[in-house]
Formats: sequence, structure tokens, C-alpha cells
Amino acid sequence: MSGDNKKVIKGSPSMYVKLNVGGSLHYTTIGTLTKHDSMLHAMFSGRMEVLTDSEGWILIDRCGKHFSTILNYLRDESVPMPENQRELQELLNEARFYCITELIDECEGALRQCENALRQWEAEKEATCRVTLITSVREEQALIQSTSRPVVKLLVNRHNNKYSYTSSSDDNLLKNLELFDRLSLRFSRRVLFIKDVIGSNEICQWSFYGHGKILTEVCCTSIVYATDRKHTKVEFPEARIYEETLNVLLYEHRNGPDADLMLATSVRGAAASSSSNAASVQCTSDDEEDLLRMSALRLSGVGSSGGAGAAAGQGQHSLGLSRLRPSKNN
Repeated sequence: MSGDNKKVIKGSPSMYVKLNVGGSLHYTTIGTLTKHDSMLHAMFSGRMEVLTDSEGWILIDRCGKHFSTILNYLRDESVPMPENQRELQELLNEARFYCITELIDECEGALRQCENALRQWEAEKEATCRVTLITSVREEQALIQSTSRPVVKLLVNRHNNKYSYTSSSDDNLLKNLELFDRLSLRFSRRVLFIKDVIGSNEICQWSFYGHGKILTEVCCTSIVYATDRKHTKVEFPEARIYEETLNVLLYEHRNGPDADLMLATSVRGAAASSSSNAASVQCTSDDEEDLLRMSALRLSGVGSSGGAGAAAGQGQHSLGLSRLRPSKNN
């Protein structure tokens, strides 16, 4: 730059000098700059030349963001460390450039504390078990499609039931919830666990996903018939749920869909699911309910020995239907 020149700065400790550090202007004494054995001490004790402009500002080609902190440390021999790790690293770089040994040690110690705190926070974060509570169908689909982890979803819809529950259903429903909690605590770092409380199709159902696609479902509810009315039965197939949870772990750390794996883990589940659904079909009308009962009784009649057994089965069915007809009209 025109007008810039080099000269040696030397004077009494009380002599003020003007510093231009990367465009940041500072005004301080030679005594402050030479207080520690550093590069600044060498610059302002006459041991080396410094560059000045036409107005007498001493030019230092460094970022001036932290130079005020550098000066305060030279004055007071202590300074509050930045809370931000990035700014702390920047201050450390400036301290190294100016060769201020004591400030370097303090910055490195503060950085170690920040790194330890960060590791502790990450460890606590990993130890935290988070279960996503679904608020909409769109959110559920987005979560399942975006995650790289396998997914286990529990749908719980205790209040969506027009029939009374069997005596053990409440206990079994609670057992399903407790098993979901245990599994999520154990596998939360490997599997995404989702709880759905807004679904209306089922009362208690487990769903298992891999690569964003459903593998199998375990429905824990069915309709059973009593002498006077229908009841909802909630079951607790603990072994099956454990088995399907272990199956979805096979999809962990896989980059893309594996056709053979999906076939092996979903075909059996699909067959079991279809049979379970057939056993728990919910009828839409009384006539359909009667047809289902007729089919069941006919099958039992065919399995009986001799025509008398079949006739007896049909007679029992007719008697059952005659008992049901009046109740429908009431």
C-alpha cells in the first residue's frame, strides 16, 4: 500500500500506540504489549520491525475479532473464556499466533472441558429412549419412509369398541403396552418405535417394517360370541411379538431392499396374519354373522362321524338361529 513503511517501535511502557488489526482499531500502551514474553513483546521492544501506514497506525495482518480479548488478557492475566466451542478455537489460534503461552494453556483446557461435556451429552442422548407418538397418517408414512432403521409400531385404540371386553382383556392390553415399553428401552438405538393412538381400524395391533415396507402385523384383538352378545377379546402373543421384533433387526445397517430377506421375513408373517384376520373378521350385518356361524357349524358337522352327526349339527344351528332372530328384532 502506498505510504506504508517499516520501522522499529521502542519507547517507555506508558507510551501509547495505535494498532490496526485486520481493520479493527485498538489503542494501548507499549507496557501492555510487552507484559508477556510473546511475539507482541518482540514487535514493540525494538527487536523487530513493524509495518505502519501514512497515519501512523501499526498494521497487523490478523483478524481483529479476538484482539480485544488478547489485550485484556495481557492487561489482567485472565479473561472469561468463550462459551462457544468455535470461538474458543478461534481464540486459541490467535493465542498461538502471538505466542502467548499462558493463554494457549487456558484455551486448550477450556476446549478439553467442552469436548468432555459434548461427549457426556452425546452419551446421555444415546441413552435416552424416545418413542414417537403419531399425530397423523401422513406423519406416520413420512417417518417410516425417511428412517433407515427398522420400525415397530403399536396401535392402541382402547376406546374404539362398541362391544364389551372379556375379563382378561384389560390385563392383556396392559401387557402389550408394557412389552412395547420394554422393547423400546432395549432396542431404541437400533429400531424406531412408534405408538399410534389415533388409528381406528384396530384396538391393539403390532406392525413391523423394514426398508419402509410393512413386513407383518400381529393383531391382538378378536370378536368372541357369548350367549347374549359379542365380546372383544384382547390377547397377548408375547413370543410372536418378540420373534417379529428380532426379525426386523435383520434390516439394520442395510443400504437397500433385499428381496430374499423381505420374502423370508414377510411371507410367513403374511400367512399368519391372513389366518389371524380370518379368525377375527368383523361382520357388517347380522345376516353376515349368521352366514359365518352357519359355515362354522357345517364344517364341524362334516367333521363329525356319520350322517347323524351332520344332521345334529344342522339342527343345533337351526335352533341357534331361531334363538338369534328374536334378539335382532328387539
